Amino acid sequence: MGSIDYALLARWLAVVLPKARIATDRLRTLSYGTDASFYRLIPRIVVTVESEAEVIGVMAACADVGAPVTFRAAGTSLSGQAITDSVLIVLGEGWQGSTISDDGRLIALQPGIVGAEANRRLAPFARKIGPDPASIGAAMIGGIAANNASGMCCGTAQNSYQTLASLRVVLADGTVLDTGSGDSRAAFAAARPSFLADLAALALEVQTDTKLADRIRRKFAIKNTTGYSLNALVDYQDPFEVLQHLMIGSEGTLGFISEITYRTVPDHRHKACALLFFETLVEACRAVTRLKPEPVAAVELIDRAGLASVAGKPGMPDFLASLGPGATALLVEIQGADSAEVASRVLAVSHALSETPPSRPVEFSTDPYLIEKYWKIRKGLFPAVGAVRPAGTTVIIEDVAVPIESLASATADLQAALIRHGYAEAIIFGHALDGNLHFVFAQGFSDNQAIRRYADLMDEVAEIIVGRYDGSLKAEHGTGRNMAPFVEIDWGKQATDLMWRIKRLFDPHGLLNPGVILNEDRDIHLKNFKPMLATDPLVDRCIECGFCEPMCPTRGLTVTPRQRIVGARELERLVQAGESKRERDDFRHAFLDFSIDTCAACGLCEMACPVGINTGAMSKAIRGGNQGPLARSAASLAGRHYGVAMAAVRTGLKVASAFDSITGERGLDAVGAIIRTATGGRGPLVSHRSIPRAGTTIRPREPNRNVEKPRVVYFVSCAGQMFGPARDDRSGETVATTLYRLLDKAGFEIITPPRQASLCCGQPFDSKGLFDEANRKAEETIGALIVASEDGRWPVFVDTSPCAQRLKSMAAGRLKMLDIAEFLHDHVLPKVNIPVRITSPIALHLTCSTRRMGLDAKLIAVAQACAEHVVVPTDIGCCAFAGDKGFVRPEMNTHALRSLAPAVKNCAAGYSTSRTCEIGLSLHGGVPYRSVAKLVDSVADGRNAPAKGRPRS
Repeated sequence: MGSIDYALLARWLAVVLPKARIATDRLRTLSYGTDASFYRLIPRIVVTVESEAEVIGVMAACADVGAPVTFRAAGTSLSGQAITDSVLIVLGEGWQGSTISDDGRLIALQPGIVGAEANRRLAPFARKIGPDPASIGAAMIGGIAANNASGMCCGTAQNSYQTLASLRVVLADGTVLDTGSGDSRAAFAAARPSFLADLAALALEVQTDTKLADRIRRKFAIKNTTGYSLNALVDYQDPFEVLQHLMIGSEGTLGFISEITYRTVPDHRHKACALLFFETLVEACRAVTRLKPEPVAAVELIDRAGLASVAGKPGMPDFLASLGPGATALLVEIQGADSAEVASRVLAVSHALSETPPSRPVEFSTDPYLIEKYWKIRKGLFPAVGAVRPAGTTVIIEDVAVPIESLASATADLQAALIRHGYAEAIIFGHALDGNLHFVFAQGFSDNQAIRRYADLMDEVAEIIVGRYDGSLKAEHGTGRNMAPFVEIDWGKQATDLMWRIKRLFDPHGLLNPGVILNEDRDIHLKNFKPMLATDPLVDRCIECGFCEPMCPTRGLTVTPRQRIVGARELERLVQAGESKRERDDFRHAFLDFSIDTCAACGLCEMACPVGINTGAMSKAIRGGNQGPLARSAASLAGRHYGVAMAAVRTGLKVASAFDSITGERGLDAVGAIIRTATGGRGPLVSHRSIPRAGTTIRPREPNRNVEKPRVVYFVSCAGQMFGPARDDRSGETVATTLYRLLDKAGFEIITPPRQASLCCGQPFDSKGLFDEANRKAEETIGALIVASEDGRWPVFVDTSPCAQRLKSMAAGRLKMLDIAEFLHDHVLPKVNIPVRITSPIALHLTCSTRRMGLDAKLIAVAQACAEHVVVPTDIGCCAFAGDKGFVRPEMNTHALRSLAPAVKNCAAGYSTSRTCEIGLSLHGGVPYRSVAKLVDSVADGRNAPAKGRPRS
């Protein structure tokens, strides 16, 4: 590759793509080029493609200079199949299309759709796609198909290979084939007759070689993703069927899948689960064999080390710590079309287990909470090792399969091998019904001795799985670079030579993801290890799995939580490696601007992270570390005179309002346009729609001792005090005014704390990493609220969710704080009448704070109590207004809400629980967003008010 002129190639690619979607700088190529494996190659160029035509154009440009290309979807792959040191083609947002037909029995999906999203689209039909990998919440369809990913329930019967109806593929020469279209097949047959003839000849050759054909059938009777899908040559004679099934599991080495149509499978909503415990591994595996013919959907095996790693976690039995050294658990799930069918199957399974009884009573549960808890713990076994690994090591998960009758002995042999090679902390678990085992361990690659230890283990694993049990060295994680040197050991020379012939037929110049699946370097699995430097205790547990990425509002704009952590680790590596000051400074400047300053710090990544990392906390800490003495002094001054600071903001908003009125509501838009132009699009957001009217000062309210009413302490957020109603809000009413009226209807006596106008939860300082001042302000506020509530005698609520979340965490154990959602739900709705609900649809935004506090259901319930049709857009998470980011980095808010307007186009209004979020939502949603308090007030009457009879809209 040394002779390839990548600078010239980048210029050629700029003819095909916008320059903004071509990355050649160190930060972006490193960040975008990282996947979930323990290998690292840094691309020379990363291009983001939005259409099939762009894929063809990029492939043609690369072919002209001989540059290899690798395709990337979500990058959750574990075996090094989605990395390159050449050109990486990344899917942009133009690959989200889907078409559902035949009452949900067929779904055509573009490769950029996350697997869980495909299932959400199928949910109304009670169907789902067959593949169900543990990464389905982050993995995209392109990767699921290209790796033939399976999972807990799909086994070998419902993976992509078995449920494939048709696909659309771009081959190495740019030819496009849609196997579901007769016209496309005819055109392809006319253009590539020899290619189809060669495929048909390969199939005939294999089918007439009885010994080889039988071996292929036997190898694919269990889970197997080692090498190519040679079963296509046994199962089909039609060259189009052979072609499309060879594409499944080909890991981007044979072509690019631009669409796939699946035959879907039933999605049974009725389920029952049980954790079964056995004294020994042998007894557990004997039970698995007995359960194989029974109506079970999944049986997951967890060894003693795995049980120890989850002991003490919520939902797990207390007796786990006291289990014997050989104890093994089976997580069994039963599914059915209705509760009666589930109950019948539970009886059948329980009867079957009587022949191999567990050591503790069999207890199946249909409680959705407990079932979800069991599965979260099972899925958390992999990261559980990652979370406690020594600093500087990575976590490795290997993936093998053996015939089910060999499960017990193979597991025992693997346990012994792991201990023998010094991996005593390793855990073993897997999809027991399919003889599919995963073993997870921490591994460092800092010296030759560590690398040799890993190499010796892998050699013995190959001898155990293939030599003793004729199993698969990769069952569902794909071959990648990790297992490429072992393909011939797994399959033998004849089958491996056949795979090389397939590769050369599809990719004669060897430019599609070279080195993956097939590699002539027998030590490729021992090269290019990813450095995992200790960087920050907040994120050092990160295993770079990518599960966080779908939650991030800047995904597709700048970087994701995983990529922010990659950048932080690289910055630390540059320091430790003694790179030049200029190189460090250049990287650091780019990292701070592109990665850290654009982090919304919403914390939603923590909810998806299997080890609970909040990357926003790291971003805020880095911001704080870069604040100089002047910034800290300014923060302290502002904090100690916060009332003055808020008054200054209100004065500025009043001036803006006056200016806008004088200029006929055009002045702010003109000023904003000038600022954005002068700053190259990086200036603050200023417009008639984004700048609200000024708020009002909240005066302290003492309780009226002469009135016998229940009291409530109301803390008005500083956003509520600074920002008044939107300019198009005809009521001209602040949130506080609305709440005063609503609480009067509910019969509350309102108390506001003393010095309310100068209090703050500390969020504005916290978001900039100024933690000392943030915590000081929070403590000051909590102290005032304790006094106002008479040491917690009266409930305290906050009208803005981000503030409530921070005060809740700071006041835990001292004062019970309520967010507006739970206060309205628990205290207001029971005390008011809602005679008639709103009939027209309304939109509801769940702020990231609402989600993190676990108040989604309560906020939705409040909205549903007030309106007949509540729309909660499924693909809107954090709005990325992020306090002041919506003003100073408005592109974040624009990007995060890019799909909002179509989702709420039929809504009359929108509601939320954060004043700043409402600004961005109104701007990009096309409907006005207000506080949810205004929704409740608009329909609620006091208990003694006369009834109102006509519907509201």
